[in-house]
Amino acid sequence: MLISVIVTTYNRPDALAAVLRGLLAQTDPDFEVIIADDGSTDATRAMIDGFRPLPAGGPKRLVHAWQPDDGFRASAARNLGVHASKGEYLIFLDGDCIPRPDFVARHRLLAERGFMVSGSRVLLSERFTAQLLSQQPPAAIHARRFSYWLLQRLAGHANKAIPLLSFPNSRLRHYRSVKWSRIKSCNLAIWRSDYAAVNGFDESFVGWGHEDADLVLRLARHGVRRKGGAFSTEVFHLWHPENTRATESVNRKRVEERMRTGLIRAEIGLCDHPAAGERVIA
Repeated sequence: MLISVIVTTYNRPDALAAVLRGLLAQTDPDFEVIIADDGSTDATRAMIDGFRPLPAGGPKRLVHAWQPDDGFRASAARNLGVHASKGEYLIFLDGDCIPRPDFVARHRLLAERGFMVSGSRVLLSERFTAQLLSQQPPAAIHARRFSYWLLQRLAGHANKAIPLLSFPNSRLRHYRSVKWSRIKSCNLAIWRSDYAAVNGFDESFVGWGHEDADLVLRLARHGVRRKGGAFSTEVFHLWHPENTRATESVNRKRVEERMRTGLIRAEIGLCDHPAAGERVIA
């Protein structure tokens, strides 16, 4: 089964390069990388081109799916990324979240029909992130042992370490109900058929906030249950200044309103791609 890792990015090529190095180090090579670019400048495209050609034994494809910079449109970027992908199973990853070498393998292990898998992240400090991105050659933190991360936790450079321990796949990971709280699209896996059935992310959500909660609610109405990926699929989230949350209350209100409706398919979504101005470079 081919897995598509959809990596969202916007004008942060140094962080994206660290993520790509983590993806090139995966133990499971049966996947492709789709960069879902929300309008970055040519610096990001040049960085991506620097990873071509892909090494033998690495991902099957590296695709740059770019849309014009027209404000914060993460939903549209992800839908474009899925449109450009070929995998049967989708893993959404943010371009500042570094995966461990078994990230794809762990998601493959947890993949189960009728379920989406919501993973979690380890937040890194501003100082640690700056040191990491400035090192030459870059530090391969994705390959560090648990003891290293325990020390970083004690030093205040990481917000947690215990979830880096791996627990087995079991029915204990099945949520009894699907809640839209604490869903992070920076580490979320969905079957392509389920994603298409709900027309993907709803692009009427613009600006920061809650487009991922809306997706999960609609997937739940489609019959997809939630499965926990914690203690298995953690990623390392590089520090960055918080995005403006001016749209949060509007988007949150829209999700709360939709909780009282039976909407399943996005108003504007996956089926609206390709769109004018978009580029897909494989």
